[in-house]
Amino acid sequence: MSVEAVRQYLEAYSLGDRVREFALSSATVELAAKAVGVEPKRIAKTLSFQDGPEGCLLLVAAGDAKVDNAKFRHAFGFKARMLSAEEALRLTGHAVGGVCPFALPDNGAVRVYLDLSLRRFSRVYPAAGSANSAVDLTPEELQAASRAAGWVDVCKGWQEEDQA
Repeated sequence: MSVEAVRQYLEAYSLGDRVREFALSSATVELAAKAVGVEPKRIAKTLSFQDGPEGCLLLVAAGDAKVDNAKFRHAFGFKARMLSAEEALRLTGHAVGGVCPFALPDNGAVRVYLDLSLRRFSRVYPAAGSANSAVDLTPEELQAASRAAGWVDVCKGWQEEDQA
């Protein structure tokens, strides 16, 4: 997938003009935070997990959040196993560093969930289909545009009262 495909996809939500591209990499939380000019915790990282033999689950979480394996297993009924770079590209259409919850294959093989760690912010910044892009969204816009199945509490390491 490309940034243009994500931009086109986001146009349906009147959000295409929010996509930003950078001269430098934004492939990690730290690099993305520098490129966007925000604290790393505001980066909405998209983590890809195996979900059956030919499916995946995308979890979008705050940059300072870490997956809690017990919570993950309780919420989804299986152990968290990250996809390889090859699997992520094949299943989502996005390469690692640019995996995002937008412009995904429309075959039902990808489920998207948002972690509660994102709700403490007024603006968050997920990737936009490449390792040098991001999109500026509210958590509500992220939920709508990602067609998320719902909000989950599967992360640790962030403070709920830390709002901005």
